Amino acid sequence: MPSRIVASAPARADFLNTHQDYKGLPVVPVGLNLRTRLKAEVANSNTITIRSHDLERYREPSTDSFRIGSNELLGRGFFGNYFRAVLNVLAERQSVDTIRGMDIEVRSEIPIGSGLASSAALEVAFAALLNQTGNLGLSHRDIAEISYTAENEKLGIPCGRLDQYGVSYGGIIRLDCKPPFGVEPLPSKDLTFAVADSGVRHSTFKVHVERQNEINTGLNRIMANAAVPEELRAKLGYTFDQVKWSEITETDLDRYLSTLDDKSKRRIVFTFGMNNSTKLAIKVLKHETVTESEISSCLSENAIVRIRKAPLAERDYSLLGEIMNEQHRMLRDLYDLSLPRIEEMCAQARAAGAFGAKISGAGMGGSIVALVKDMETGRRVIDACKSVGARDGWVSTVAEGVIVQPE
Repeated sequence: MPSRIVASAPARADFLNTHQDYKGLPVVPVGLNLRTRLKAEVANSNTITIRSHDLERYREPSTDSFRIGSNELLGRGFFGNYFRAVLNVLAERQSVDTIRGMDIEVRSEIPIGSGLASSAALEVAFAALLNQTGNLGLSHRDIAEISYTAENEKLGIPCGRLDQYGVSYGGIIRLDCKPPFGVEPLPSKDLTFAVADSGVRHSTFKVHVERQNEINTGLNRIMANAAVPEELRAKLGYTFDQVKWSEITETDLDRYLSTLDDKSKRRIVFTFGMNNSTKLAIKVLKHETVTESEISSCLSENAIVRIRKAPLAERDYSLLGEIMNEQHRMLRDLYDLSLPRIEEMCAQARAAGAFGAKISGAGMGGSIVALVKDMETGRRVIDACKSVGARDGWVSTVAEGVIVQPE
């Protein structure tokens, strides 16, 4: 093994079906060319040391050192906990005796707290390093699961599997978020995206917990209704992750939704609408025939008119863009996740030529992702977003997943 190796993992844009992974519904992430890189010098020791150059620049705690094996997590929010949690999960699942000591330098192009999976990129890249130095034989799926468990169970962040799988596999995938968590690579590799960072930081923990609790409130009220048929009740549950969402429709719940408070009702309606439009988008990405009725069931008449006006060669891109626009509307109006700056950025992105634009990630800040025709259009979109307050932006083709190679 080379004495110096580099693991790199891409950013992940939340392309389709945002806020659905923790409900067990399929999601569609896309890997971006922004990458986190962990440069490791392999050592003959039982210690791993971490140094983050990015955190140094912000004058935040930027170093950590721990032994190979299980380690105590330190104060909440400490960056070293991401690495410790990954190693702890791995140590619980198999022997880590073959893993070598390392001195690791971290440099990342992925902004923190911007809805682009910066923490998942750290976890996945580190798991890939451990796999390489220990000759553990882990697959992309194994690396994603270990990283997800580290963040969800060890760090207590109520995320789904979207980030870790999107980062590990890269490309554009359909991720089934119910066991056994199937991954289907989608064939559309020629898409180009513009990603703009609002500069507004968000708390994934707070957003996820609030929306999950609001859904649970609605579900508990429905389950308490004696008029709910047993067949339907068996497909529901008292919490967001118990519901068999793919086996029921909004129509099945129509008579009960009217009894809910406004927030709970909108959160549940959102779940169905996002999933239905994602099913349509996946058919487009797979170059399958879609019917007018499928399109009209998901999109407004104005959106359909815009699609019809698009040049024939751009119809699929236009349809995907309008689906993104509709998903953003639902994220804003039904899930309350947008902010004035985000709205201005999305509007400017569309005006500058994007087919569609939406929130990427948990919302209440972070980034937007826009589908564009080419790199030139993407640069115009970024400039337009910066004109209304975006802090930074990037144009990206579809990137590969985590890789490990000699320095």
